[in-house]
Amino acid sequence: MRLLGLCDISEEKVKDFLKKQWGSTEMVISSGVFDCSKLDGFAVLNDNAQITGLITYYMTEKECEIISLDSLEEKKGIGTLLVARVEEEALENKCTHVKLITTNDNLLAMKFYQKRGYYLAELLKNAVETARKIKPQIPFTGYDDIPIRDEIILEKLLNNVRHNSTI
Repeated sequence: MRLLGLCDISEEKVKDFLKKQWGSTEMVISSGVFDCSKLDGFAVLNDNAQITGLITYYMTEKECEIISLDSLEEKKGIGTLLVARVEEEALENKCTHVKLITTNDNLLAMKFYQKRGYYLAELLKNAVETARKIKPQIPFTGYDDIPIRDEIILEKLLNNVRHNSTI
């Protein structure tokens, strides 16, 4: 298992992975429309040089936003490794927090991030309706046939990361 920056992987390989996972390289959320293949990020490659996990993010002066996270192999630490690497990058760039947006049906993501110190920061009711106007292929139902309607913002303050790492 190797962790690489997306700049060290062929753009075609990254695009193919994103299209397979998301239907396109485009992510439409309330914070914007992002071409994930053009964002900064990291990937985990297996021994056959195949992507088994990928994370993309967007950084501003004080904030880092995770735009996408995918792990093809659950319970192997791939997602945790990718998120931790983005948090390190955010700290190096003096960001105060990391945030992300998920949808109301993605209970696994909410559990995953909360176990890693993220908290539910905001509920954006019916936000997916607006996203569907830009990306109509967003499904109407998601995990466990839950209707996909709302976006949920999760955040993690990075001063806690810095503090905990010195203990």
